Amino acid sequence: MPMSETPDWRTAGIKVVSGEHLDTNTPQTPGMNRAAAINAATAGARKLWAGTVAIHPDARTGVHHHGELESIIYVISGRARMRWGEKLEFVAEAGPGDFIYVPPWVPHQEINASENEPLECVLVRSDQDPVVVNLDIEVIEDPGGLYWIDPIHAAPTE
Repeated sequence: MPMSETPDWRTAGIKVVSGEHLDTNTPQTPGMNRAAAINAATAGARKLWAGTVAIHPDARTGVHHHGELESIIYVISGRARMRWGEKLEFVAEAGPGDFIYVPPWVPHQEINASENEPLECVLVRSDQDPVVVNLDIEVIEDPGGLYWIDPIHAAPTE
């Protein structure tokens, strides 16, 4: 829109999407329910996708990735266990108030670490393209002893 034109802020401004009107017509991964809140259809978004994710108690998603997209998961309630890697050999957990960053192309699986309570999250992606590539890969079933290790988290001591 040229700078000389004044936008019609009533139609080109803020959009509120009610939590009662989320769009469940979005690619799904087994074990997970996604619902779009902000996308081109609901809010006119051009560069972002945002919605909700619910994983039932003691459930896990199928292994998948999101192509070139970056994803951010914000945990509202419950306990998320994330596994990732060629054989899901890495693991980390997150709880309410924590953010999880999923880089492009990373094979991963979300797990509800609680046997009793649902895992509720908000999901934001870097593009409108609803890429979900479900994978059939060999998985290490018990990656015990693996921890999140990076410049701000020390390796556990024995």
